[in-house]
Amino acid sequence: MALDPESQRLIDLMAAANRPAWNTLSPKEARDLYLSLRPAAQGPRPKDVKVADRFIPGPAGDMAVRLYRPANAPPDRVLPGLVYAHGGGWVFGNLDSHDVLCAQLAVEAGIAVFAIDYRLAPEARFPGAFDDVVAGLQWVAANGASVGMDSAKLAIGGDSAGGNLAAAVALWARDHGGPKLRLQLLAYPVTDAIGRAESYRRYEDGYGLNAVAMEWFFDHYTPDKAMRGDWRVSPLRAASLAGLAPALVITAGYDPLRDEGRAYAFRLQQEGTLTDLVEFGGMLHGFLSSPMLLHGARRGTSLAAAALHEALVQRA
Repeated sequence: MALDPESQRLIDLMAAANRPAWNTLSPKEARDLYLSLRPAAQGPRPKDVKVADRFIPGPAGDMAVRLYRPANAPPDRVLPGLVYAHGGGWVFGNLDSHDVLCAQLAVEAGIAVFAIDYRLAPEARFPGAFDDVVAGLQWVAANGASVGMDSAKLAIGGDSAGGNLAAAVALWARDHGGPKLRLQLLAYPVTDAIGRAESYRRYEDGYGLNAVAMEWFFDHYTPDKAMRGDWRVSPLRAASLAGLAPALVITAGYDPLRDEGRAYAFRLQQEGTLTDLVEFGGMLHGFLSSPMLLHGARRGTSLAAAALHEALVQRA
């Protein structure tokens, strides 16, 4: 498969910038650097969306969340909703880093998006982030109408580490009486914290995310390696993937996590979960949140929004 020319240009820009590798930085330094790169990559928030920030109760105190609604939706209309967990290796990222992606999904799908500012590692190690996303989903299920969300028409989603959290929380919802989800949106998810598939070796370095950085992320989130086989960290290793919400799994062709995303989609299919696997062959890990740099990001977001609209609006 061919590397998209825009992906190659992004690789060249990263090499020219000579920024330090994530694993050479402290978590705070990595967070600051990551956030400094986001405005140029994601651009301005769409104007046709309404956004509200608030706090909800979380396992460790008040937790920040952000609600997105299409600006043309009547204020009193209850909309289907997506509960979203951002990427960032469980170490960095926040409501601002994925602001444009969440806004685009809300506008294009015609739904509400509920983004969760979960706790980050190493200050909050596993299962902190997982517990926060569970709490966010539970809150929407119980209180959605108060913020204009239909608790009977929910999806869960996320990208990278957020895709890992979304997949794990979908398993939790299945095993704990709901809420019943209508879609899992899993963009280049981390699904296996133990195995290292062929794509790890093929794209070990030189394509943005690399194998050394992934080990740095794992060491911060789950320093106890005995815990990495837990299904909440490695959903691919769950005893069963049957009975889950339909899934859209998006992978990137030049990504160390490509093969475990594929493996998760294939296993979902094998165990009876309706699953679509869409691979953007020329893209790099994290591409969806860089619409100012990659046309593939815009296509991928529109694809995800169409799947959300179908699952939450049309089929509902």
